[in-house]
Amino acid sequence: MAEPEAADWGSPVETETRSELPEGYLDIYKLAVEMTDRVSARRAVASSFFLTAQSALVALVGATATKDWAFALPGLILATTWWLLLRSYRLLNGAKFKVIQEMEARLPASPFQDEWDVLKPGNGKPWRERYFELGLLERLVPAVFGAIFLAVLVAEIV
Repeated sequence: MAEPEAADWGSPVETETRSELPEGYLDIYKLAVEMTDRVSARRAVASSFFLTAQSALVALVGATATKDWAFALPGLILATTWWLLLRSYRLLNGAKFKVIQEMEARLPASPFQDEWDVLKPGNGKPWRERYFELGLLERLVPAVFGAIFLAVLVAEIV
């Protein structure tokens, strides 16, 4: 099947055709999308590491007779570091998506912007059907671990 012409893509705004784009523009766009995907993959690997480390510390707290603060303090530090790292990844990806969406304004289609327009909150859906950003949900996990280790630390002090 032949690729549709730029005019057939139904973009809501007037856009340049592919021939009017600067040379290499689509390659730069593809690279920007790929770099965003790589950052997301790195974030997933980092989260896997922290989840494994935190789970091991929780298991050690439950399985050992040593002072719980010896595991709670590193657990609290890891949880804080994990949360801050996720925040940094979120800011980095946010900037990358902003650049991608600005580039899409010159293209005949805007898949990333269109996707966000469909998912963005406040579109009248009941809360059960709303999209919750993965970053929000993802940052809850280190917060829960942090709360667990903080409770262990406080119980050890009191």
